Order: sequence, then C-alpha cells, then structure tokens
Amino acid sequence: EARAYPLSVLMWHEIANDTIGGEPVTVTYCPLCNAAIVFSRKLDGQLLDFGTTGRLRNSDLVMYDRQTESWWQQFSGRAIIGELTGKKLKMLPSTTLPFGEFAERFPQGRVLVPNDPAMRAYGINPYTYYDSAKRPFLYSGEMPEGIEPMERVVIFEGPSKPVVITITSLQKSSTKTREGVTLSWEAGMASALDTPKIAKGRDTGFVTVTREGQPVPHHVTFAFVAYAFHPEVPI
Repeated sequence: EARAYPLSVLMWHEIANDTIGGEPVTVTYCPLCNAAIVFSRKLDGQLLDFGTTGRLRNSDLVMYDRQTESWWQQFSGRAIIGELTGKKLKMLPSTTLPFGEFAERFPQGRVLVPNDPAMRAYGINPYTYYDSAKRPFLYSGEMPEGIEPMERVVIFEGPSKPVVITITSLQKSSTKTREGVTLSWEAGMASALDTPKIAKGRDTGFVTVTREGQPVPHHVTFAFVAYAFHPEVPI
C-alpha cells in the first residue's frame, strides 16, 4: 500500500495521522526545517495521534499527542515536555518525491487531497524564497561554520552517531556510500520553499537512501538544523 502526502497540503497542516498497511503513522512536515518525517504512532502498547502546538524549538515544529498532551520534538521524535518526556517515537522510512515519480512507481497509490480545496491557499508557499535566504528567521541559535546555514543536507543514523552529507556533494557525484548506506540524488523536484507557487520552485532534486536495496529512515533538512540538533557531528 502506497500513500503520498503533498507538501502543498502539509505546508498548511504540518501533521497527518493515518494508517498505512495496518501501521498507524503520523506524517509530519516542518516548513522552517524542510523536514518531512514519518513516525509510528505506536508506543509501549499505546496508540497516539498528534497535533501541532504552534510552538517552535530550534525553528522546528513541536507536536503534542492527544492522549497525554505531552510535547514532542518533530525533528528527533522525542518527547520533551509532559508525562512521556524522554520517550522516542520510531521513525519510519519515507521519501520526498516529485509527484510524477510517485505516480510512476505506484500507479495504484493513493494521494491525500483536502476535503475543502478552498480551506487554505493550497499550492502557495507562505515562506517565499525562504530556502535561498542568507539566514533562517525565527531562529536565534548558533550557525555551523564553513557552510551556508540554508544549504540542504541529508542525515541518517550511523552505527555510533548520525551521518550528515550535503546535497551539493551528492549533486556532484549522484551517488555516495557511507556506513553501508547508499545515497542517490536525481534532478526533477521543485523546492516547496522557493517561489510563491510551489509548482514553480527551482529544481532542487530528490534523494533516495537505501541499505542493501531497502529504504533507510533519513532527514533532508538545512545545515543550520543539523547543527542545532547535532552540533558534534561534522557536515
């Protein structure tokens, strides 16, 4: 079973609770971090569902679960306030793809469509030219050295610590292998955080991350976000 959740929709709602192939999931997107992450909603025998608190930490979405009202950091999937503090959600493999690629891979796949297309300005980017800005706004933390804060990077968990690789380096070689994980970059996907109309955004391409042919959980985010949450990890 394949599902697609358009960034044009998640840009405005940020969280979608769903069940895919029998797995309860929460699909999340933080525009200010460009982080699209899917988590299992099962935790210690309890089924959770999530909403947004409207708060940010390190410019990243802070979620809450409706069962305990604990607050969760979207980027890490870890509870930071409330009775579940310290618990961590299981991150599931997902990929941000251009819609044409999804349709080709999964011709019977289902796509999230708003019940009321006029409810929000779907297809419009409210953060115009955000990803080409010199600095992020609503962020006051330290910036990484030797790299532009808004440069896109890929993060996945290595054996002992996260691995962070720039999209620029992938564009030069198309494919890299690190810690047994293969990262591949292809052109053909518009940035959701560029022009006023998402469909007209510049081509920033998309990344596939696999180990022995199987998808690996990962983030595609900005360098300042990687540094904010993993300051000890070189980019």
